[in-house]
Formats: sequence, C-alpha cells, structure tokens
Amino acid sequence: MRYRILGRTGIQVSTYCLGAMMFGAMGNPDHDESNRIIHRALDAGINFVDTADVYSQGESEEIVGKALKGRRDGIVLASKMHYPMGEDPNHGGNSRRWITAAVEDSLRRLRTDHLDLYQVHRPDPTVDVEETLSALSDLIRSGKVRAIGTSSFPASEIVEAQWVSERRGLERFRTEQPPYSIINRSIEREVLPVCQRYGMGTLVWSPLGQGLLTGRHRRGRQADTHRSSSMPRHFSDERKLEVVEQLVPLAEKAGLPMTHLAMAFAIAHPGVTSAIIGPRTMEQLENLLAGADVTLDDEVLDRIDEIAPPGTDAGPNDVAYTPPSVSEVGLRRRPGAERSAA
Repeated sequence: MRYRILGRTGIQVSTYCLGAMMFGAMGNPDHDESNRIIHRALDAGINFVDTADVYSQGESEEIVGKALKGRRDGIVLASKMHYPMGEDPNHGGNSRRWITAAVEDSLRRLRTDHLDLYQVHRPDPTVDVEETLSALSDLIRSGKVRAIGTSSFPASEIVEAQWVSERRGLERFRTEQPPYSIINRSIEREVLPVCQRYGMGTLVWSPLGQGLLTGRHRRGRQADTHRSSSMPRHFSDERKLEVVEQLVPLAEKAGLPMTHLAMAFAIAHPGVTSAIIGPRTMEQLENLLAGADVTLDDEVLDRIDEIAPPGTDAGPNDVAYTPPSVSEVGLRRRPGAERSAA
C-alpha cells in the first residue's frame, strides 16, 4: 500500500481509503462480516477510514467503532455531518447548533474521543459559512477534532471558505471529498486546481463511477445491483455506456481488470490524495486490494483522455451535489410579470 500526505496536515494516509457507506442496512447488514472486511483492509495497509453519521442512520459508525477497538491509534478516522438524522428539523444542516450535537453522537457511536477528520457532507445555503467554520474551529481547539474538511463543495465555495477563515482567524478546511472517475472528470477544471492552490488534500469518492467502471454493466446487458431491484438511471445512460465499451478493450490490452484501471486512474492525478473504496463484500475488497499497486503508463492515460476528455463528464453523477441555483426553478426564472410574452 502506498501513502501520501493529506494536504498540508502532515498526516500520512493510504492511497486507498476504506469507505464505510456499505456497512449496515444500506449495504451489508451483517456486522460480523463487515467487521472482517474492515480488519482485512487494515491488515492490507489501509490506514484511512471514512464514514458519516447518515450512513444507515448511525449504524455504519457503530460498526466501524466496534471494528477499530484496539486499533484506533493506527487509523486516520474521518466522519461527516449535514444530512438529516431523524424528523427534528434542526437535526441536520451546517449550523453550530447541529454541529456541536452531531459530533458528540458520532464520537459515541465510533467509541473514540476524537476524529482525525470531520467533514461537512454538503454545502448548506441557509447557513453563513462563518458560523460553520466557527463551530468547527471550537471543536479543533477542544481536541475533539484534528482537522476539518468539505465534501462535494463547488470551487467557488471552497475559495470563499478559505477567505473567511483567513479574515476571521478561523481554522480552515484542509480537505475536500469530491466525486471523481473516468466518466466524471469535471473536478479537473476547477476543484482540484483550487484544492492544490490552498494545500488541501482530496479523497475522491465513486472512483468506479457508481459501479459502471466494474465492467459488469454493459450496453444491451443488465447486471444485478444490490441497491435497487430496478436498473439505476446511470446504468442505462448511453453516453456513459459508450465510454465503458471503449474502456473494456483498453483494460484488456493493458492486462488489467476494469476495476484496477479505474482505481489507478483515480489516484494518478497529482491533486488526488486518496480514492475511497466502498466494498460491500469480502470478494469486492479482495478484488480492489489486488490492484492497489497498479500504475498506469502515459500510453494508457493518453488513451483514456481520448475516450473521456479531461475536465468533462460523460454524463451527470446521479448523487453529486447540485446547487440550488440549478435545482430550484424559482432561482432560474424571473417572476412571470417581468417576463415578456414569447
């Protein structure tokens, strides 16, 4: 397993980060098997584990907490907050009120007294970023959190947060967790360069393109998926499937499984620190671990650039963050009275 410095924190993390989203009701409900998967990953040299309070509504954190008993000191442990945890309207978001409560819940479930990295899971346009940074700064000063980060933030909001930290004397975000894969490369345009400019580490999620880059989902074929009995939309996106059809022979020519090609691509970018893997089964983990030392040569990377041009998305990432300015109709149109008739 290879290791890199997480931004300018001085913390060394493995290039594969074990994502825990699939541990619990969302993926694998068997706690014992999940425990074995976590231990196998740690034994293979992975020292970076990422979870979130919302994953199976806290169950993932509980599983990780049990699995890390006796091994916590050797692990860089990360979690996230933002998404609703229950029916209470104040149990979610990026307010000081929720952050101070959410971190205590996560620490309890994870059976630890501190988090090495605490991340804001998504932007919250209803909260001033200064309030969020102020609350997170207090957590660092109290010793409950070592470093703070963001997840799926647009480049403009990353920059704004850095400026607010500097102006107000607050702790600054040290990491960003964006989606990144061969079929979703748009972060190469601004997010990765911005993170590099501010010395932020990046741990990228969905390096297998939401499962498309496993090679199991091909044009004209259907493969079983554990997430839904119906075919997810991205599995039938013709633009993405065309990329997959061109990648399959490239991987075969390079003598690599598709998963190894995809993971090696994700960690090849100099702006990427670590790529998150999210195995649900031991078989999936073993497949990914087998490719941990794969490095792609320029010829293969050049061909990938031809198939999926740098800085572009072959199709939308169905679970990526969409800002309100795009998702809310009322923010994209002037009131009817101000629009002239066609």
